[in-house]
Amino acid sequence: METTRHFTATVYLVHDGATALHEHPRLGIRLPPGGHIDRDELPHEAALREAREETGLEPTLLTAHDDIASETSRAIPRPRHLMLADVNRYGDQVGHQHIDHVFFATVDSRAMDPAEDEVPASAWDWYTPADLRAATVDDDVRDLGTEAVAVASGRNPR
Repeated sequence: METTRHFTATVYLVHDGATALHEHPRLGIRLPPGGHIDRDELPHEAALREAREETGLEPTLLTAHDDIASETSRAIPRPRHLMLADVNRYGDQVGHQHIDHVFFATVDSRAMDPAEDEVPASAWDWYTPADLRAATVDDDVRDLGTEAVAVASGRNPR
C-alpha cells in the first residue's frame, strides 16, 4: 500500500493561561485550529488563516526566525514542532499521513466568532494545563497544549 502525505499546519492559541480546543466533527477528538496548507501558502500563513477561519481570533505567532535574506531568499517563521500524524490506518499499514507544522500563538480574547462554514463557537473550550491533564485528549494534544501555555507565559520548557 502506498502512503499519501499532505502538509498541514496547526496552531495552539493561548489566552490567559489556557489553549483552545474543539471537538472535530468527523474525527471525534479534541483538536486546536488547523488544516491543509494550500498550494500558494507557507506553513505559518496556513496556521494563521486556519486560526482566523475557525475561531475568528487574530493570532500572534510565538516563533522566531533568523534575519537572513538575500535578493532571492528569506527566512520564514519556523514551527515549534513538526509532527507526522497517521490519518488512515489499515491494520499495520498507513494509507494517509499529515506532515503537521505546529505553531504556538497568543490571542487577545476568548470570544470566538468562527466563519459561517466552520464549527460553531459553542464547540470550543479553553483548557489550562490542569484541564488538559484531566481531559480525554490525545497525548500529543495534551503535551503540545501544555507546552504552548508555558511558552506563552514566558516559561520555555525546553
